[in-house]
Amino acid sequence: MEPIHYKVAKVADLQIFYREAGSRENPTILLLHGFPTSSHMYRDLIPMLADRYHLIAPDYPGFGFSSTPTINEFPYTFDNLAHVIDGFIDVLGLETYALYMQDFGGPVGFRIAARRPERVRGLLIQNANAYDEGMSETMRTYVLPLWPKVTQATEAKARPLFELPNTQRQIIEGAADPELVSPDAWQHAQWGLDRSGMKDMALALHADYGSNLGLYKEWQAYFRHVRPPTLVAWGRHDFIFTVEGAEAYRRDIPNAEIHILEAGHFALETNAAEIASLIRRFLQPTQAQRSA
Repeated sequence: MEPIHYKVAKVADLQIFYREAGSRENPTILLLHGFPTSSHMYRDLIPMLADRYHLIAPDYPGFGFSSTPTINEFPYTFDNLAHVIDGFIDVLGLETYALYMQDFGGPVGFRIAARRPERVRGLLIQNANAYDEGMSETMRTYVLPLWPKVTQATEAKARPLFELPNTQRQIIEGAADPELVSPDAWQHAQWGLDRSGMKDMALALHADYGSNLGLYKEWQAYFRHVRPPTLVAWGRHDFIFTVEGAEAYRRDIPNAEIHILEAGHFALETNAAEIASLIRRFLQPTQAQRSA
């Protein structure tokens, strides 16, 4: 089994922690995490693919083991997260890659893909939304009202999202067998949120989530015009992004391969082996076509 290496890259004045495994001679998969977790969410998937692929999983600023500037020191917006990860890609010299995106990884990754489509070998989408249809009642009630301006009422409604009961709910709800979900998952995520200033970071990013909806048409145009090879693996019981959001990708990428899994929002916690198998089968012909 290929070992995972734990590294830090300097991007501007930020220290970006990342996990890396597999030979750089192999095709790269860049793994972009969701909220409220970090590259920790890929701890099971990485070893399952590292024999054939080169895997890179960074933590965004404010998450995991990367730098944690305050909201006064760093603008926590999706544009800025994408800018940092774009810089991270350049620092590591990644010329081409497949993008695995979950949750917040979607708005980060879609910005990067639309900006530099020639670098993206394929999209691996897991409960990462790019369509109005995927917006759940939870998102419409607690998150979207924060945009474009936070009020006392909307902040009071959103703040409980960053506490342990909701962190645990996000990770465990919808799992076919909740006993397969390690408590490490939500405890590690909550440790990150409980650090000084990081709930303010979380509020800032949730307040900025509405900016992503304004880019949906741009991302959908990228899907239609570029038609990137796309695999969608989506937890059916996600209460944050609904299964309709998965099916919507076919509208702009008719050849997208879509799999609906018996899982929740964090499908890797219970279905990592299934998703790894789907990725292997999906990327193998893509590699062959691109090398032909």
